[in-house]
Amino acid sequence: MAVPDPSARLLARLLATSGTAHFVVPGPFDAMIPRSLPGSPRAWTYASGAAELALAAGIALPLTRRTSALLAAGLFAAVFPANVKMARDWRDRPAPLKAAAYARLPLQAPLVLWALKVSRSAEA
Repeated sequence: MAVPDPSARLLARLLATSGTAHFVVPGPFDAMIPRSLPGSPRAWTYASGAAELALAAGIALPLTRRTSALLAAGLFAAVFPANVKMARDWRDRPAPLKAAAYARLPLQAPLVLWALKVSRSAEA
């Protein structure tokens, strides 16, 4: 039996929490969806939430961890335009909110690297 990977478990929890939030409080996520995407923002919010939940489950299971973590890295990169949109939309907000929106931008890189590390450390 595989030894539980604390880093993988934490990544799975992060994705599960975020995925759940997409369904419980979808409004803030809707606002981040770039207008250039076809369809409704709510559909994209739910789709990305479902993807995060599926990836969380995949990372939690050793058999699917490698692939799921690799896909999570792709997801983290793919949502970067939403974070850029949020930063642009919040540029006129009070300083603490504006700082939080801009702080999200460089945080995507460590998330991508973390998911890649989990993928590489998963058993083949």
